[in-house]
Amino acid sequence: MELVKYLFDLFLHLDVHLNEIITQYGTLTYVILFIVIFCETGLVVTPFLPGDSLIFAAATFAAKGSFNINYLFLTLTAASVLGDTTNYWIGHFIGPKIFHKENVRFLKKEYLERTHKFYEKYGGKTVIFARFIPIIRTFAPFVAGIGSMTYSKFIVYIIIGAAAWVGIFAYGGFYFGNIDFIKNNFSIVIIAVIFISLLPGIIGYLSHKGK
Repeated sequence: MELVKYLFDLFLHLDVHLNEIITQYGTLTYVILFIVIFCETGLVVTPFLPGDSLIFAAATFAAKGSFNINYLFLTLTAASVLGDTTNYWIGHFIGPKIFHKENVRFLKKEYLERTHKFYEKYGGKTVIFARFIPIIRTFAPFVAGIGSMTYSKFIVYIIIGAAAWVGIFAYGGFYFGNIDFIKNNFSIVIIAVIFISLLPGIIGYLSHKGK
């Protein structure tokens, strides 16, 4: 319960917590951000970490001069690509054993099956589409590693997806983050970013239930 409360506070006051990290660690914050994005995309057991909202929040600080926006974009894109690559090979080597088990600790089979359905519907483009959907983006590389997609094909999709994902939220936060309304209502904006990220999944779920 304490963890849930902490994560809720972290999401709602991401700007406050990020400011504290920047004040304490300075340029090492690039490394911290790299690790968070890498873990969110690379470790199949950490889909709850902030991704979209963290990139957007970091970009608003770049607009204030705390980061170089281009370095931030390259750092987080690299973290995403490296994370997806790690996730792919984890799925490749241990995924088949996990996928056929009913109960796996720290891993919901429901998420794997939902991502598998994405692949059935969209094929390789799932890697790009899933990049914009929380939870699904963490499991997409894992499921790709389990399946028949070669790494040479996979790496093309993840580079495109990672660059588009980081670019939209990074440069969006950089150019719009200093607008007074956004600065004065940052928690609401973060909630909106999270909701927009979840919207495709919600629509897909409601559509599935309707059928």
